[in-house]
Amino acid sequence: MRKAGLQLATFLALTVSALPAFAASCKDASGFPAWLESFKQEAAQKGHSPQAIAALSGLSYAPDVVAKDRAQNVFSQSFLEFSDRMVAKYRMQKGAQLIKQNAKLFDRIQKDYGVPAPVLVGFWGLETDFGVNLGDMPTLRSLATLAYDCRRPQLFHDQLMAALTVIDRGDLTAAEMKGPWAGELGQVQFLATHYRDFAVDYDGDGRRDLIKSVPDVLASAANLLVHEGWQANQPWLTEVRVPENLDWAQADLQIQHPISTWKKMGVTVAPGSHLPESDLKASLLLPMGRHGPAFLAYQNYRVYLEWNQSFIYATTAAYYATRLAGAPPVGRGNDAKQLPYKDVVELQKLLAKRGHDVGKADGMIGAGTRAAVKAMQIELGMPADSYPDVALLQRLRAGT
Repeated sequence: MRKAGLQLATFLALTVSALPAFAASCKDASGFPAWLESFKQEAAQKGHSPQAIAALSGLSYAPDVVAKDRAQNVFSQSFLEFSDRMVAKYRMQKGAQLIKQNAKLFDRIQKDYGVPAPVLVGFWGLETDFGVNLGDMPTLRSLATLAYDCRRPQLFHDQLMAALTVIDRGDLTAAEMKGPWAGELGQVQFLATHYRDFAVDYDGDGRRDLIKSVPDVLASAANLLVHEGWQANQPWLTEVRVPENLDWAQADLQIQHPISTWKKMGVTVAPGSHLPESDLKASLLLPMGRHGPAFLAYQNYRVYLEWNQSFIYATTAAYYATRLAGAPPVGRGNDAKQLPYKDVVELQKLLAKRGHDVGKADGMIGAGTRAAVKAMQIELGMPADSYPDVALLQRLRAGT
């Protein structure tokens, strides 16, 4: 599933100034061999074994990897488009089957880490179709190319160094390190730094094998989630219904209210879903604005955003887990629509001209764009649900 280097969104995009030695030449592939030799020397100084460093010998620059890095656009889809595709019938059936087949393993993991089976299976299914689609590109070549490239050199420099640690530990051989273009590894697509820091040997064979060992895969995913803040015995997402006269500005991940307060505002649970008994704090999540599906998102939902900062991916993964836990299909809302890609790009540019920081005009309705849209809606006296629509775009085009 990592066609867009999904988990990499959890890291800051570090600038070229972090590695000035090759900042001027990183766009010229002819400098790659010399850079690689320099990296090998650094790896030796940091104590990596000659055997691990030898795995870097002969690596060539991969222009196709850089091209893929520049062409990420999977999350320009709406929540309903993406979740309809990803939470497919076969993933529901296979996920339920695997939960049943591995019941003892999941019970052990939940006892040790507090992470329930549906959450783990949700990531397992979305990332690699439960270990079927791991990717076949040589990981070291991808990481070395991206470490040399100008866009995020320090991020991938650290990933490549971490991959050598995984080899030195005996967890994987260089030949076993194959995956998607951005260098993630294993059945839940760990970054090499996550593999180094959070992979666990749960089957007791002396290796942390996230490619072939299902116990290692699932326990490692749970270990990472706990590190990111997962709270045992707590919910993550509940579908709800919202009244038409709601103060839409309250629908914001930065705003939390106790469930009792949301009820007073007229928020009710969706048919087939269940609210927790305790009066937990939650945010009202409207992935497609006031006309689309609605959820209460609890503290554990924020862990999904730590796994992957793409709002659409995180919400889809959390929703998939609720389905595996017994929730019904999400409601479609009332005439929820997303602007076409080109219109989102135009809107982002218009917002930027108004002084709002939307980052790159990439056609994706991420956190920055949502915050800018909300601010603009408030300024214009429009319903501030943080979701761009035709009415807002027309107002911006008219300069009103």
